[in-house]
Amino acid sequence: MRTTTGFSFLSLALFSINLWSQDQNKPVVIAVDAAHPGAAISRSMFGVFFEDINFGADGGLYPELVKNRSFEFQDPLTGWHQDLGISKTGLANPRGEISIRMEAPLYQSNPHYLNVRVYEPGYSFWNSGFRGMGVADGAEYRFSAYVRSHGAKAIRATVTDENGREIGSGKLEGFGAQWKRYETVIRTRATTQHARLNLYFDEPGALDLDMVSLFPVDTWKHRENGLRKDLVQLLYDMHPGFLRFPGGCIVEGRQLATRYRWKTTVGDIAQRRTIINRWNDEFDFRPAPDYFQSFGLGFYEYFQLAEDIGAKPLPILNCGMACEFNTNETAALDQLDEYVRDALDLIEFANGPVDSPWGKIRAQMGHPAPFHLTMIGVGNEQWGPHYVERYKIFAAALKAKHPEIKLVVAAGPAPAGEPFESMWTTWRQLKADIVDEHYYMGPEWFLSNTSRYDHYDRSGPKVFAGEYAAQTAGTTSAENRNNWKAAIAEAAFMTGLERNGDVVEMASYAPLMAHVDAWQWKPDEIWFDNLRSYGTPNYYVQKLFANNAGTRTVPVTMQGEPMLYSSATLDEGSHELVVKVINHWAHARPAEIRLNGINVSGTVKVTTLEADPQAENSFDHPTAVAPAASTADVRSGKITTELRPYSVTVYRVPLQNQTAGLR
Repeated sequence: MRTTTGFSFLSLALFSINLWSQDQNKPVVIAVDAAHPGAAISRSMFGVFFEDINFGADGGLYPELVKNRSFEFQDPLTGWHQDLGISKTGLANPRGEISIRMEAPLYQSNPHYLNVRVYEPGYSFWNSGFRGMGVADGAEYRFSAYVRSHGAKAIRATVTDENGREIGSGKLEGFGAQWKRYETVIRTRATTQHARLNLYFDEPGALDLDMVSLFPVDTWKHRENGLRKDLVQLLYDMHPGFLRFPGGCIVEGRQLATRYRWKTTVGDIAQRRTIINRWNDEFDFRPAPDYFQSFGLGFYEYFQLAEDIGAKPLPILNCGMACEFNTNETAALDQLDEYVRDALDLIEFANGPVDSPWGKIRAQMGHPAPFHLTMIGVGNEQWGPHYVERYKIFAAALKAKHPEIKLVVAAGPAPAGEPFESMWTTWRQLKADIVDEHYYMGPEWFLSNTSRYDHYDRSGPKVFAGEYAAQTAGTTSAENRNNWKAAIAEAAFMTGLERNGDVVEMASYAPLMAHVDAWQWKPDEIWFDNLRSYGTPNYYVQKLFANNAGTRTVPVTMQGEPMLYSSATLDEGSHELVVKVINHWAHARPAEIRLNGINVSGTVKVTTLEADPQAENSFDHPTAVAPAASTADVRSGKITTELRPYSVTVYRVPLQNQTAGLR
C-alpha cells in the first residue's frame, strides 16, 4: 500500500512537471489595455536618495583630497603626519614642529588651526587623504590654504605616489601677518590611487595654516567647489525625478548636538562648521573614527545638484529628535521654535526673493533664481507619540505660511507590524501628505510584495518608498551582495510601485554610494574608489525604470503566470506606450504582448537586462550586467517575443492617436 501510494505521488509529480514543461512552449499572453490609460503617475516617481554614509560625501561625491583640511576632527591632527628626521645629536624631528592653536582663529565657527614652527630648512609634514588621494596623469589640482605668517615666507607642496616619487609640485608665497587665502595649480604627471600631499618649508620661521586644500580643477560643470564628475554623471544618466538629501540617520545625529543643521552648511566653505558623522562608529565590524562632515557639500550644493540632474529637491529636516536607535534624545515641545524656524527659513533660502534675508544669501552664493522647492521631510524614520506631537507643531506652522509645500512623514523603520501600523493609522487621521516607508528585506520579500499597494486607500496619504534594497544575507550584514538576484527582485517590486502610481508618489533605492575602502553598509547602488566608479545591477534597474517612466498607468493582465511581473504606462510627452516585463524563471519564455484597443505596426525599441542571479559588476567589469538595446516588430497590435531567462525587458511602442484614450 505504501509502495503504491508513493508511486502514485511520484507519477503525479512527473505528470505535473511534464505538463509544466509543455506549457513553457505556449506563449505567455500579456494583455495591455492600451485604450484605457488609468491614473496619472508622478513625474518624479523614481529618484535618488543621497546620504553621507560609506564616505559618500567627503572622500566621494565631494572631491576634496585633503582629509581634515580645517583641523576640526575630534583629534585635530587626524590625517596629518610629520616626517621625522634624526639630527647629529640624535634628537628626533629637530627641524620643526606643529601644534593646534585656537587664539585669533580664521573663523570662530571652525576655531582650530595649525601652527607651524620651522627651526631648520627641510622641515615637512603630509596629509594621507581619504584612504589615499586619487590623482590622474595630466590633471590639474588647486592647492590652496589660508595662511598667517610669523616670519615664514613660503610653502612648497609636492604630490607623491605610493612609492614616494614626486609627481607634481607647486608653491605658495608672499604671506602677510593677517589671514589670507593663497592658491596655485599643481599638474600631476602620473595616475595613482594612493598619492599624498607633502608640505615643505625651506627656511626657518613660523606661520599658521587653515583650510588646507587640494581640489581637482576639473569638476562637474567646472565649479570651483564642484562635485566629482564621474559620480554626478552616473546620477545624471539616471534622469531621476527627485533628490532626497542629506539623509537618513545623519539628519538626526546620535545626539541633538550633532544633528544636521542646514544653516551651518551654506555660505563660505571656510565658515561651515565641521561635525562628527553619525556613521563614525555605528558598526563595530566597520569602525570609521576618521569619518566627519566638512559640509563642503552643503544644502546649496545639494539644491544645485538636484537642478543639474533635473530632479526635484527633497530636503529632510530634524524635527527635534535624535536617532531613536541611539540616544532617543528629544527637544522639549516648548523648545521647538528653532527647529520650526529652520524649516521656514529653508523655504525662504530655496524659493525666496533676492531681497529676503535667506534669498539674499542664495543669490550671493551664485543662484539668484529660486530652486523651486515643493516638499520637505519632517524627521527621518521616526515613530511614536513624541514624533506625532512634534509633527503637529511643524505642520501647523508650515501649512499656515506655506500651504504649497508638501510634508513627508515617516512610518518607522520596518514595512509591517508595530509601529508601522499605528503610524499609518495616525497619518490617515491627520491627512498627512506623503508617508515614507522603508524596507531592507530579502529578495523573496520583494518578489512576494509586488501587489503590496494594490489595495491601499486611494484617498489616503501618498506613499514614498523612501529606502529599499534587497538584502541577500541580512540587514546590515557585511555579506550582502549587489548581485542580479537582488536587482531583479527589486525590479519585480517596482512594477507594483508603477502599477499603483496613483498611490505611490516616489521611490528610491538606498544607500546610494559607497567607497570600496571605507564603507559601513552593504549593499549600495554605486561603488567607487579614489579614481573609478561603477553602477551595480541595482543601479541599472533603477536607471531603466527612471529612463522609462510614464505619466499614466495602463492596465496589464497575465493569465496567472508564476514568476512573471509586468507594468505598463503611457508616456504622454513622447506619445509612447511603455511595457515592462520581468521573467524570473531560469529559462526563456515565449510571449505575446497584446496591445488591446489599438492597431499599431512597425518597429518597437527594446531594452533588456539579463544575467545569472549571482552576477555582479566590478571595477574591472563595470558593465558585466548592463542594458542591451534591440528592436522588435509589432504587427496589428501584437508583439511576439521571447522573454530571456532572469530578465527585465522594456518595450517602447510609438502610438498614432488611434483611440480617445491615447490622445
